[in-house]
Amino acid sequence: MRRKSGLILLALAVFFAALSPLLRWYAFPRLAKVPADQYTTMVLEAKDATLLDYNSFEAKKVRKVTIVQTLKGNVEASEKIERTAGRDVVVWDGLSYVQGPDGKMVSKIPERYIFDAHSQEPVHATGEMVDGDPVKRRGIEFKWPFLTEKRDYEYFDAQARVTAPIHYKGTREFRGVSVYYFEQTIPWTKIPFPKELPIKGVTADTIAATGMTRWYTTVRKFWVEPVTGAPVNGEEIHQEELRGGTLLGGRDKVTAFAGHVKMREDYIESTVALVKSQRVLVLLMTSYLPWGFLSLGVLLLALALHLEARGRRPADPAPTRTPASEPVTA
Repeated sequence: MRRKSGLILLALAVFFAALSPLLRWYAFPRLAKVPADQYTTMVLEAKDATLLDYNSFEAKKVRKVTIVQTLKGNVEASEKIERTAGRDVVVWDGLSYVQGPDGKMVSKIPERYIFDAHSQEPVHATGEMVDGDPVKRRGIEFKWPFLTEKRDYEYFDAQARVTAPIHYKGTREFRGVSVYYFEQTIPWTKIPFPKELPIKGVTADTIAATGMTRWYTTVRKFWVEPVTGAPVNGEEIHQEELRGGTLLGGRDKVTAFAGHVKMREDYIESTVALVKSQRVLVLLMTSYLPWGFLSLGVLLLALALHLEARGRRPADPAPTRTPASEPVTA
């Protein structure tokens, strides 16, 4: 029985020891993915900002500018692309809606972002665009890969339609979560006018016809939880200018928008809570279960060797009995 039990324990030890790396290096990269039907809304604010009054073309100080950013998973579009791409694809239809302190629209820019559900690398397909203009992204946008590394990444800037490095600046603590801090600077760059403007009857083409151009610079900051690759906080020090043209009345330039854009507090709290719960699920597959299975395999191997050693130990020899002496008879 000892020999049989030892063989069973040895087989289980091999099974769990082999399951440990398989779960981490084979199952996890295939099972961990961004859901195709995800829907998120984020509200950011720039308080005490500078905003252009398009009626007078004068820059004015305002109490607050609000940016509402939505990302909605398009399941139908992702399934259509998957049939030809041969991999799991996520399609996010995004909208960045900017409104002034009076609640009126300043600009709204739609976007379609197509990426690999596992690695978050861009997938180029028909429909990839920013504000109706076809683009071909390089680098990540909105989300970092699972198990984010301490290194620089390529990050796509939707305003300028360019990809630039976003630099790892160190590990920090944010609301009880260990995060990686990243920062990207986009220098002054000429960018297109939004297709939809707040002035009725005025389009991007009519403004461009006056000789006016739009320029932009930003310092982009992200605090990223590295296990899930999800940003728990984001900020931008954002500036836009209109330069040249007849509408400025002889001025070289005017500020269209300038402000320090930050996530609203209630959205920070809900994002941190969500990331904390998702973090546990990723750690189960990358750390807790693989190390647990490996430890269990080592323990079972030790028990199997112990039983085998006991089974081979020679039995104690039986005590020899001294024969009784026979009585002497005459």
